[in-house]
Amino acid sequence: MALRSEVCSRRDDIYPTRVHEPALLGRQDPVVYGAPEQGPLDSRELSLFEQKGFLSTEQLLLPDEVERYRSELWRLTRDEEVMHDERTIRERDSDEIRSIFEIHKVSEVFAELIADPRVHGRARQILGSDVYVHQSRVNYKPGFKGRDFFWHSDFETWHSEDGMPRMRAVSISIALTDNYEYNGGLMIMPGSHKTFVSCAGETPKNYHKESLREPKVGTPDYGSLTALADTHGIELITGPAGSATVFDCNCMHGSNGNITPFPRANVFVVFNSVENNCAEPFAADERRPEFVAARDFTPLPRASFANLMAEHLGEPCQLSESALD
Repeated sequence: MALRSEVCSRRDDIYPTRVHEPALLGRQDPVVYGAPEQGPLDSRELSLFEQKGFLSTEQLLLPDEVERYRSELWRLTRDEEVMHDERTIRERDSDEIRSIFEIHKVSEVFAELIADPRVHGRARQILGSDVYVHQSRVNYKPGFKGRDFFWHSDFETWHSEDGMPRMRAVSISIALTDNYEYNGGLMIMPGSHKTFVSCAGETPKNYHKESLREPKVGTPDYGSLTALADTHGIELITGPAGSATVFDCNCMHGSNGNITPFPRANVFVVFNSVENNCAEPFAADERRPEFVAARDFTPLPRASFANLMAEHLGEPCQLSESALD
């Protein structure tokens, strides 16, 4: 399939999707907006992120922190009020939890994690601006019953259904359990973030009620996926509990189901630039609910990353006190 870079006839939409025929469109936005002196990532790491669209770290959280957040997740899965909340999404063919959305509002414990500059400092640096939480959730794949997440670009959904205008958002996935090769870990096509897959089909009314369990509209066609995989290949992200991967909003990614006895749980947070606030949807009749796509664009507070690292690691950090300015 040939790469095209034409813009849509609608002048305000350079990434048309939910159209009659799928297409591959060239990215028209930068990948990295910030500089090495603006955060925890050095020039090599920023260059790698620009090239591949993602970056992993073996230990974002310390073991005692992992245990605290994991215990909070298990508590939530036994909380009857949480279980009957509309923000809790169950698997399409069982009563197992698939995701709990707006986790930073459901749980004060997870709110602390998302407010941690170790988490949003990377997003702020890559995006070169203040950031706000567009979406947060925990994804849970129980042993034996965890279902797959089919290949997709998050930006395609956020653009078409949430009104996110440009590719200036990043996600971070933080492992609360060990992510093995065999328990449904994250797969990414490295470099795919530089190609936008325009998907076929129209967005049904109240589509989020279906898509959060089993998306059908907005998923890439097999031809586009084959072309991207042939060009970029596929990398499987593994790592111990406490590891994390930050990735661009347009990365083509997905994950297999989990038929092993080992559950997989991850905290997933989307940070959007305050210079990229969502407006009206580009390819849907109405906005998705607030718990899926925030309309509060209040930026997360800044903090000294150097002081934070010294506090957590007990070591001096060479990063400038103004690194997040």
